[in-house]
Amino acid sequence: MTGESRRGFTAYEYKEVLADAGQVSFLIDSYENFGWEPDENVMPGTLEKYPERAGRGGHGKTVLRLKRDRRIVNKTELTRLQRNFEACAEQIGRLEKAKTSRPSVMALTVGVIGTAFMAGSTFAVTADPPRIILCIILAIPGFLGWAAPWFLYRSGVRRETEKINPLIEEKYDEIYEICERGNRLLN
Repeated sequence: MTGESRRGFTAYEYKEVLADAGQVSFLIDSYENFGWEPDENVMPGTLEKYPERAGRGGHGKTVLRLKRDRRIVNKTELTRLQRNFEACAEQIGRLEKAKTSRPSVMALTVGVIGTAFMAGSTFAVTADPPRIILCIILAIPGFLGWAAPWFLYRSGVRRETEKINPLIEEKYDEIYEICERGNRLLN
């Protein structure tokens, strides 16, 4: 090899991270602060290739493959900071889901109650003799119970988003602080 510089031996440790498609750039940028870098030897794979890794709701997920030098300085402290980062990122994911979980339950409950009223209305009209007045009385809350969930869901998501977004921002600030400390340890 004349004129070319040979690369010295480096032992790497590897890590795979399951990530939502929208979080890939954020995670790569964050993990770099703990000494990890994308493994250029493999392309990021989507979960259609790895259905056993998908679990529940695995669509739109990507497997990030990262590597770092095994002999990195301050490895113990970087690993501790990385675990804190991962816990914060997981909390952000739970908070994002919380924006829609309560409104979904509320909308489904109202829809089921509306369906129960419609069932009562149906039984009232099919009774012998038909009870038309009871059918109308039960049908009104039934139709309302079918129409209201959409509005309840939208207003509930808006309300939960206003309540949860400041908590998410606090977690992002905490993540940025953790990443900054990790970056200082690398330099």
